[in-house]
Amino acid sequence: MQPHWDDLQDFLRVARAGRIARAAAAAGIDATTLARHLRRLEATLGQTLFEQTREGQALTAAGEALLVAAEAMERAAAGIAAQHADPDRLTGLLRVSVSEGFGTWFVAHHLRDFTAMHPELTVDLVASSGFLSPSKREADVAVLLARPQTGPLVSSKLTDYALGLYASDLYAARRPLPVEAAAVRDHPLIGYVPDLLYAPELRYLAEIEEGLSPGIRSSSINAQYRLVAAGAGLGVLPRFIGDADRSLRRVLPDRTIRRSFWLVTHQDTRDARRVRAFRDWLTGVVAAQRARFV
Repeated sequence: MQPHWDDLQDFLRVARAGRIARAAAAAGIDATTLARHLRRLEATLGQTLFEQTREGQALTAAGEALLVAAEAMERAAAGIAAQHADPDRLTGLLRVSVSEGFGTWFVAHHLRDFTAMHPELTVDLVASSGFLSPSKREADVAVLLARPQTGPLVSSKLTDYALGLYASDLYAARRPLPVEAAAVRDHPLIGYVPDLLYAPELRYLAEIEEGLSPGIRSSSINAQYRLVAAGAGLGVLPRFIGDADRSLRRVLPDRTIRRSFWLVTHQDTRDARRVRAFRDWLTGVVAAQRARFV
């Protein structure tokens, strides 16, 4: 007995999402229906495909083998569809994973231009404290803070960007701002929660002055921005955030921190039309707005 293609597609959804509930929500279907399809697939194949863990559904050895075969079938089906598709018409789902700050303060401001060009394409902009994994097919495109060293991925530098130490006019009205790095430790500092850092590139304060640690901490760069803007203390912000608010001012403007954004896709989907279209669009928008980053 041959498995249903619909069941294989549901299998792929769960394998990539790691949880039945998450996969069902993303697909817009009922979780019990999705679970029933998985049981039917396992019965058809006579194999257990997932193990239940604390984190959700983990692939068994049989599941890993089926994943390779199902993804090959998916690519073949996509190739057949592409041969008959309008080259300018993009449909389906594109999931993009970006950092919270870049997603909120840059991509979200420009995304309407891309979606206007491709109105039949559904775009998931996952802008959060953490990243989805292109290597695990959790995202079609990811903008990461470092170039991946392993995995079946294709990456290119999107842009360098600068960060600086900021204070608000409200804060500066209450007390003089430091004019040398050593004096920064005398001020309340805002930064990340150390044990919740999702990337080592987010360790900023040591590059202002060794030994600095934040007294007000948040896992969210947007919350940190709000704290700085409210006059709670000094904080490091990307310049595309800090310079966008005229009520903020640079502290120690000679101390500039530099990082990079990397554009990453899975090697098997890098040439998918929707992925290529988004990659080219984002690269062009960032290039046109380069002054905001450096």
